[in-house]
Amino acid sequence: MSVLVVGLSHRTAPVPVLERVTVAEPNLPKVLGQLLAAPSVSEAMVLSTCNRVEVYAVVESFHGGMSEVVDVLAQHAQVDPQSLYEHFYVHYAAAAVEHLFSVAAGLDSMVVGESQILGQLRGAYAAADEAGTVGRTVHELTQNALRVGKRVHTETGIDHAGASVVSEALGDAEAALGTLVGKRALLVGAGAMGGLAAAHLRRAGIGEVVIANRTQANGVRLATSLQADGVPATAVDLGRLAGEIDLADIVFACTGSVDTVVRADMISTRSRPLVMCDLGLPKDVDPAAAELPNVRVVDLETLQRRLSDAPAGHDARLAAQLVADEVKAYLASQRSAEVTPTVTALRKRAAEVVDAELLRLDSRLPELDAATRGELAKTVRRVVDKLLHTPTVRVKELASSPGGTGYAEALRELFGLDPQTPGVVSQTKKSSVDGETR
Repeated sequence: MSVLVVGLSHRTAPVPVLERVTVAEPNLPKVLGQLLAAPSVSEAMVLSTCNRVEVYAVVESFHGGMSEVVDVLAQHAQVDPQSLYEHFYVHYAAAAVEHLFSVAAGLDSMVVGESQILGQLRGAYAAADEAGTVGRTVHELTQNALRVGKRVHTETGIDHAGASVVSEALGDAEAALGTLVGKRALLVGAGAMGGLAAAHLRRAGIGEVVIANRTQANGVRLATSLQADGVPATAVDLGRLAGEIDLADIVFACTGSVDTVVRADMISTRSRPLVMCDLGLPKDVDPAAAELPNVRVVDLETLQRRLSDAPAGHDARLAAQLVADEVKAYLASQRSAEVTPTVTALRKRAAEVVDAELLRLDSRLPELDAATRGELAKTVRRVVDKLLHTPTVRVKELASSPGGTGYAEALRELFGLDPQTPGVVSQTKKSSVDGETR
């Protein structure tokens, strides 16, 4: 079983294609269930953000797994699978590990260094875990990726190499309006992206924020948070959207809805500029809005064109090296873990031989007193342990290097061990705090 990544992103697909394939939160359980039902797939996780859709699956075979994953995504998008192949990228085994670690570090983002991806990855894992599609492999891989992402942002300055897509969009809005100080903002959606936009607006000196959200309680929660930071903020129902758009200078929309939320007919004739930042996938804002006078729409396509070839700086290169080191260490630990059943089987075989010989000794020398018999047993076991210590330690060390699994195979052949004998293999335990491995 190996890890397979099948995905498409801002680097490989135009936004309209991403919109078709993106998996909204309400659809995640269904898609995850379809993936797990595929014959070759034993574990699955879906990472769907504003600029990527990726499936991480544990599969029995490369070709079978890839075909099944593509079929599920095509069925979800209601398109012919063949129409998607040109946009997909595929990573397998070690390359899949390297890709996920790079994603978690923000190295594969539209804006290099953005840290929002860590929260999105954590959310993708939580959704898969709740759907029952997470097993040991996806758990260990994801938790290591989250740790690597945190380490990159802590130990390098990659956060300064770029900003989130939200800050880029709001930067465009600030350039169009001259300033955001004292302006009125309308947030359509109070999820993670809405909260991030609210934080950026507060730092930019926004005058007032109105939050329109399908679930009023979430809008009220975000408004209360802004009020605590000294920003006038109110939460309204989505039914008041048209009226609030008339009063706004900037509209930020990212709802996760599969349908258009802001229609062009909601926007009346403007005598002053209105900037609409649409980071929804699919789009939240009707594309026809961009044709209206005094209305400027900043969307993912706009950002994609500008940021797709953004150069990586010194900190990004440092982060890439750190990721490479972490990938190497992770793969080494995995190869070393693979030899554990063989080592366990060898020690079990040795223990069985010792027990058999001690029983034979008892039958031949029944007159031995208990103290002497016990001392002999300790001596024999100590000798066997010392003889096995060096080869079992060395085989683990050798197995951690590329191609090192051959040493475990040699050990099984030399001692006639059953390669299927698992013995006692350590199990991963998940803590309730941040889902990290203990």
